[in-house]
Amino acid sequence: MADNTHTIASTGLPEGISDILAERPIRLGTRASPLAMAQAHMTAAALRARWGLTDEQVELSPVVASGDRITDRPLADVGGKALWTRELDWSLGGGTIDLSVHSMKDVETIRPEAFVLAAMLPRADVRDVLLGATSIDALPHGARFGTSSPRRAAQIRQIRPDVVPVLFRGNVATRIGKLQSGEADATLLAAAGLDRLGETLPGIASVHLDTDLWLPAPSQGAVGIEVRRDDAPMRALIAGIDDAPTSACVMAERALLEALGGDCHSAIAALARIADRTIHLRAVLYSEDGAEHVAGEIRFEASDPGAPAQLAADLLGRAPETITRLFKAG
Repeated sequence: MADNTHTIASTGLPEGISDILAERPIRLGTRASPLAMAQAHMTAAALRARWGLTDEQVELSPVVASGDRITDRPLADVGGKALWTRELDWSLGGGTIDLSVHSMKDVETIRPEAFVLAAMLPRADVRDVLLGATSIDALPHGARFGTSSPRRAAQIRQIRPDVVPVLFRGNVATRIGKLQSGEADATLLAAAGLDRLGETLPGIASVHLDTDLWLPAPSQGAVGIEVRRDDAPMRALIAGIDDAPTSACVMAERALLEALGGDCHSAIAALARIADRTIHLRAVLYSEDGAEHVAGEIRFEASDPGAPAQLAADLLGRAPETITRLFKAG
C-alpha cells in the first residue's frame, strides 16, 4: 500500500521533514480513549525508532470523538463509523494535525478523497475474546449478551438462538465494568484491545474464540495511519513504518466491504491472511437474527485488486433476502 520510493534527504529523513521539524513537532492526531491513546503511542514509538526522532519531535494531539461521547444508543442509529473519525478528519483537513491514527475496524469503507491511508502497523491478535464464560456452550440458557455489534449479535445467536443481546457501548474498561456489575452475563471484546491495554481480566471467565469457527470484524487488530493526500513529506515519513502484509490483508478486507456495500447495520465477519504473496480471504454474511448465513472464501495474488469483489458477488448471489437487504450492493 505504501509508496517507499520517496526521496531521502541528507539527514536521513524524507525530503521536507527536516524543515517541518525546525519549526514544530510532527502532530499525531488520535481519539482520547485509553485504547486509542495506547495505539497512538505505538505509532509515535514506531516513527521515532524508524527515523531516529526524539520524544519532543512527535507530539500527540488527542480529541474526544462523537462515538466516545454517545454511548446510550447503537452506533448505526447515530451516524455510524463516521462518529469515530469525524473530529480527526476536521483536524487533519484543517491542518492542525499531520496524521491520524485509527483502529481500522472503526474506519468507514469510503474515506474522503483528500486523505490516504499511508501505512499500517503490524497487525495484532485478530480474535474476539468471550468474557463471562469459558465457552459459548457454557453460557446459561437465555443469557444476556452485551454488544452493540450487529456482527457479534448475529454470530452468537447463530450458535445460541436463546441468547438475548443487550446494548453495550463504551470503551474497554466501561464494558468490563458493565459486565462485572451484572448488566449482562457475557460480552465480547477484541483481543488486540485487551492486549494493548494490558487488561488481565482477574476473576472473569474468558476464552479466545478460534478464527476457524468465529471470524472477526474486517480489519480487526489493525492500526492505520492516515495523512493528507497532497502532503508528500508526511506520506514519505509514514511509508517508512508500513507493515506490507498487514496493509495487503486489511485493504483486501476493506475492498470486500466496499463491494458488498456494507454499513453499520450489516452483519459481516471477514479475515484475510497472506503467505508468499497469496491472500486467503474468508467471509461470512449474517441475517440480523443470525438464523441465516452465507460463507465463502477466495485465494488470489496480492496484485489482484478485483478478487474481493468476486467474493462479494458470490456471497450476495447465494444469500437470502434476509441478508442481501442489509447490503447496498445486494
